[in-house]
Amino acid sequence: MSSVQPGRAAALTFGIVVKQLVTRGRLIALTFVGAVIALVAFLVGRADIDGNDVDALERGVRLISLLGFGLLVPIVSLVFASAALGDMREDGTLVYLWLRPMDRWPVVVGAWGAAVAVSLPVTLVPLAASAILVDVGSELVVATVLAAVVGTVVYSALFVLAGLLVKNAIVWGLLYILFWEGFVAAFGGLAAKLAIVGYTRSIITDRTGVDLELGDLPLASAVTVPLLVTVALLALASVRLRSMEVA
Repeated sequence: MSSVQPGRAAALTFGIVVKQLVTRGRLIALTFVGAVIALVAFLVGRADIDGNDVDALERGVRLISLLGFGLLVPIVSLVFASAALGDMREDGTLVYLWLRPMDRWPVVVGAWGAAVAVSLPVTLVPLAASAILVDVGSELVVATVLAAVVGTVVYSALFVLAGLLVKNAIVWGLLYILFWEGFVAAFGGLAAKLAIVGYTRSIITDRTGVDLELGDLPLASAVTVPLLVTVALLALASVRLRSMEVA
């Protein structure tokens, strides 16, 4: 049997995983969370504090940073990416991809692409709407969109890998998001460098001028480092998939 070409293998995996990920329950629950964030942003944007646009910008940035990039982006990415191959691994259906004559890395790339494709609309739409509703100009909108894309891309790679490494990846992912990024990273040093939220916050700080905790990286580093990390995480996931016994 001839081997499946990498592009076709990735596309095949993408299609299978997207169908698996898009469930009514997941979409309703996560869309509801995004809508709540957009509503809060609307109220923040309409709050009149001495008509001070600077205060409105800072409040909007902090709101989007806390709720959007501290919770919505990582949790949505966790829900979809950890399930991309993790669910197939646990229910035994991964074997059907495993038995096809194709390399493992296109399977990982296809699954990651599916997770990103499903996660982005769920995060990007409410966060972009939130930035618009704060009504402080285009800089916050641009920063929010760029940070959402970068965050979703790298979080998805991390949690695809987690889904192949551990059972109950949702639990481990939540510990990383809430404990490591929410608490340990605040101490700085290596812990801060290993917190993805620092990179998304740095994008917002650079574009808006509002200082955020951990948001002290230049824009070039805040974009390129997560993309390089994404490649490394996908490579590790490919190695893990190649060494797994799934049958």
